[in-house]
Amino acid sequence: MKDVSPTALVDLSMDLARSLHNDDRFERLLDAVRKCIACDAIVLLVCDHDTLRPLAQQGLHSDVLGRRFLIDHHPRFHAMMEQGTPISFPADSSLPDPYDGLVLGHNGELPIHACLGIPLIRNQRILGVLTLDSLTAGAFEALSRYTLDVIGTCAGATLDTALTMAQLERQSLQQQQMVSELNQHTLQRTGTELIGQSAVMRSLKREISLVAISPYNVLIEGETGVGKERVAALLHQESPRVDTPLVYVNCAALPENLIESELFGHKKGAFTGADQNRTGKFRLADGGTLFLDEIGEIPLAAQSKLLRALQEQEIQPVGQDATETVDVRVIAATNRDLAKEVEAGRFRSDLYHRLSVYPIHIPPLREREGDVALLAGFFAEQLRHRLGLEQIILSPDVSLTLAQYDWPGNVRELEHVISRAALRARAREASLKIKITPADLEHLTLRVSEAPTQTPQEPDGHLAIQGGLRQATEVFQRLYIYQTLQEADGNWSEAARRLEVDRANLTRLAKRLGIQVKRRVVKEAK
Repeated sequence: MKDVSPTALVDLSMDLARSLHNDDRFERLLDAVRKCIACDAIVLLVCDHDTLRPLAQQGLHSDVLGRRFLIDHHPRFHAMMEQGTPISFPADSSLPDPYDGLVLGHNGELPIHACLGIPLIRNQRILGVLTLDSLTAGAFEALSRYTLDVIGTCAGATLDTALTMAQLERQSLQQQQMVSELNQHTLQRTGTELIGQSAVMRSLKREISLVAISPYNVLIEGETGVGKERVAALLHQESPRVDTPLVYVNCAALPENLIESELFGHKKGAFTGADQNRTGKFRLADGGTLFLDEIGEIPLAAQSKLLRALQEQEIQPVGQDATETVDVRVIAATNRDLAKEVEAGRFRSDLYHRLSVYPIHIPPLREREGDVALLAGFFAEQLRHRLGLEQIILSPDVSLTLAQYDWPGNVRELEHVISRAALRARAREASLKIKITPADLEHLTLRVSEAPTQTPQEPDGHLAIQGGLRQATEVFQRLYIYQTLQEADGNWSEAARRLEVDRANLTRLAKRLGIQVKRRVVKEAK
């Protein structure tokens, strides 16, 4: 490769300037850089404290955008951040590549290749890095330091402007000024970031940003395992109360005879066993946020006193005559339908309306199209660090299986499945001493097998076909698919092999023909 011409660098600057107002500004940044420098893979990562988070990528598996790279655990990233100037790694570098096994078309360890890292600096601060990989060794050797500095400066300015614009867009959505740096960092902290780019998740993030800055009580509704506690933490950390306590209460774990004491406190001698004063959760959360998880489990007898605390912002510890004033914002969560609980007389209507000033519904994982891959990548990177592995990759069969499963346990179930698969994969590969640990289908503790719920009856001797050729063809396809599924014991993968078609195409064809399918979970053999 020759060095980039001055004309190409001018074109790069103009392309980046034109992309500032587009929603796909990061993708356009990568396109513009690739016009100047040919490469097989390129990634834009933003720096978040000690972590690099991918914003856009080309040439790698889609789950890369869900991964978070701890800088100190990846020697090449550490070298880029430490040096602070463009760095090209020699083809024979012994430093492990963070993208091993993630480059499209190369599922194993990367062969000898060229790797280039460009820190993106603005106002003497590294905002992120731009990484380029080429399967052609020495592909970047002819690039001059001047060229790399220009590209880094232009890309850094673009990233800086893009991040600033994103910040202003959030402020406009939230209807008031917020401390921008605090909001940006808390949104990205481990444990509060919501991984997902589906339409329903984008809508959820907008709802969270809108209500977080208000003083309103929030009721978080959703199935078990969708991440209600994480949303509650995010609401608190994006609120003006971020520097005050967030107190967690699991209402389902409170003994009925001790609920008042746990919530409001008690005085010494108030009841048998009260041998000292106790501060209740409302007092501990004074000035901050109280998160009441599983609020639907609170018995009716205690609901009236909880309602008083919400209405009057007053509490009365057990055994004390005087009341105390508190300033508490309540966030409640439940996997029940509280409106139906009210109708059934199991939950107070006035308490329900006091809690649900602003209800937020977290969608189940099965409704979050495309998010499973990102979450799987996120969990895989976390496990890579916890288990001391250099890399964990998910095989195509695993990705397909995960995408097709209904996830009744939602995100929590996905995390557990990936964790178990990683442990099994590590156990199998430990003796091979390889750098990349592949998680294959055999490592999952579930398998999705599909069987038709509505299928045509077996023909009695002949086909009774009416209509034209197309209808007759569909009748034959429907019966032939049914017969093959029967022979394969309902295993769609085996049926696809026998029919000599792609499994995903077979599923789509079956659905078009009216062969509805259901998924059942079958435990894998140990």
